Amino acid sequence: MTLAGAAALAGAALAVPATDPAPGAPASAPAPRGENEAPRRVVSLNLCTDQLAMLLAAPGQLLSVSSMASDPHVSAMRDRAGAFAVNHGRAEEIFLMRPDLVLAGTYTARETVSMLRRLGFRVETFAPEADFDAIRANIRRMGALLGREAQAEAMAAEMDARLEAARPAPDAPRPLAALLEAASWSSGAGTLAHEIVTAAGLRNLGAELGITGMARLPLERLVMGAPDLLIAARPYTPPSLSEQGMRHPALDPLQARAGRVALSDARWVCGAPFTAEAVADLSAARRALTGEGRSAALVPAAPAANAVAR
Repeated sequence: MTLAGAAALAGAALAVPATDPAPGAPASAPAPRGENEAPRRVVSLNLCTDQLAMLLAAPGQLLSVSSMASDPHVSAMRDRAGAFAVNHGRAEEIFLMRPDLVLAGTYTARETVSMLRRLGFRVETFAPEADFDAIRANIRRMGALLGREAQAEAMAAEMDARLEAARPAPDAPRPLAALLEAASWSSGAGTLAHEIVTAAGLRNLGAELGITGMARLPLERLVMGAPDLLIAARPYTPPSLSEQGMRHPALDPLQARAGRVALSDARWVCGAPFTAEAVADLSAARRALTGEGRSAALVPAAPAANAVAR
């Protein structure tokens, strides 16, 4: 934000009372609401808070979501996002919407979050989810902030029911899975992707190789690990040079014998009830791979460029 823009916002906040402005008049931060009164004008700046808010907000309560909410590569709720105004995380545009609650991620547009707080707006931030306990906590917290506690409890219970249905039997075999993304990145312990894989009854090669968080998984270690299931990120269009490793000939023999499952990236990005759907898909692939059942999720061998997408 420019200094001029910051000064303009600060001046508007001081000069205009916190009431509904007349047509054409400058906007201002709305008057504080009662402690137990649900917000009526909610704006979200972060993809993950976008989706939780869209799932839980009462009709008319959510005004705006981030531009990422409509991106088919990362948003599991892109079809719903069109019903809301789009914001790009700029303080000026949020200020003019006069929200009584702003939702953001821990790392979202920190300058915007800081400016809005200084101007008197209530901003609540959510940390990224790395496991299902964190997802449950964020669902319940979002429900409390929006005055939708009962809906949040029902949503968490539904997610848990889906996870329970996907849970493998204690004595079920646990095939080895490898997560592969552009530039040879993989997810290890302490990540939501790892939790999805293990909840589905699979072992994560990255974690077994000592990866914590995100790290590069060298092609040689991937091939020598001989995973039973390869989960490779769907290539972007147009393709990127960083995806060349996912088409390396050394992967051909691995992909010829490894099971592969078609999943959507969007359900793996943010922790939400639809994360349980990703677990269910992987669980179905595991059952097909081990002979526990057949599933349409398990697909025949394909060229490396079109390998398993998640």
